[in-house]
Amino acid sequence: MTGRTPGPLVILGATGSIGASALEVAAELGDRVEVVGLSCNRGWRELAALAARWRPRAVAVADEGAWREARAAAAFPDGIAVLGGGAGVAELAAMDGVDVVLNGIVGAAGLEATLAALGAGKRVALANKESLVVGGELVEAAAGGDMLASGRVLPVDSEHNAIWQLLERRRSDEVRRIVLTASGGPFRRTPADRLAAVTAAEALSHPTWDMGPKITIDSATLANKGLEIIEAHHLFGLPYDRIDVTVHPQSIVHGLVEWKDGTLFAELGKPDMKLPIRSALAWPERAEEPGPDLADLGELTFESPDLERFPALAIARAAGEAGGTAPAVFNAANEVAVALFLDGRIGFLDIPALCARVLDAHEPRAADSLAMLMEVDRWARAEALAAQPASSSR
Repeated sequence: MTGRTPGPLVILGATGSIGASALEVAAELGDRVEVVGLSCNRGWRELAALAARWRPRAVAVADEGAWREARAAAAFPDGIAVLGGGAGVAELAAMDGVDVVLNGIVGAAGLEATLAALGAGKRVALANKESLVVGGELVEAAAGGDMLASGRVLPVDSEHNAIWQLLERRRSDEVRRIVLTASGGPFRRTPADRLAAVTAAEALSHPTWDMGPKITIDSATLANKGLEIIEAHHLFGLPYDRIDVTVHPQSIVHGLVEWKDGTLFAELGKPDMKLPIRSALAWPERAEEPGPDLADLGELTFESPDLERFPALAIARAAGEAGGTAPAVFNAANEVAVALFLDGRIGFLDIPALCARVLDAHEPRAADSLAMLMEVDRWARAEALAAQPASSSR
């Protein structure tokens, strides 16, 4: 593994929004980056088109049914290894001759690949927040302790990337708190008595970011920010009472650090995922890119999150504070609840209610192995499906 900008790069979740942005950045970096591996979940046709363009050494299709379809269709160019299932994605992440694995997989399914990459000595540019939410202790151990200082884990979430840049080479005892920013989503000003009736189409209409459906719904409920609190706890080694959230509708300030002398440092940038991806892939250097015109940024406002209208944020924080397997349970229940909402089977307010119900039924224990966490994940998903309301609250 080199200490400079990556040569060989694997992009997991290449057909999603993070993967698309990562490939744009790879194209911009030119011969400084060689894309040698790509993966998808089910979209093998889109992956085949990317493989024809990038000519990687190997690809992986996580869904085994889709993998078999792709093989039967001889979808990929000759000379490209076609791996399948979760084990195939993990094999791709650990492939020889790779410097950096960018993990853009959505959901808990990304944890196995993160551990495989770290176990094989790769740097991980981490956009899969669930790796740390579900298996933070395992990821820390696989990275060998201080994962940020060693450069083993490079944060790609815009908020964590911002905090990472602000904290670089600073001592943690100088930090009073860090502040993650949230856009507030599409329902920031929606009357409370209307939230039960909002539709999936309305929830998917994010005011500032262009993201996949699951993350967009999480942004609407503020569950995404709760997951990011847990992620920040593991990344920066700070207790939960030193990690705050502020609603910043313009999505220009991505993170803030308050130092012990009362000063605040902020990182500003356009709401564009290419910026944190470029930062992670170019590390420890900086790629050449013009910044925004300050006159175009407009008014920047901040407000406290409304925990009564958006309880998912507080529920996620409580799961993080409980520790052990509780964050994995929250994450699994939330993934199921979001899928049910997108499918029209439950209402918007049922999402946090379902998460709370599953957490109440769980007794947290130490998260000491991947197998045990996957068992807890399966239990929480089954519990969430069983506990869903008999009829939609919409």
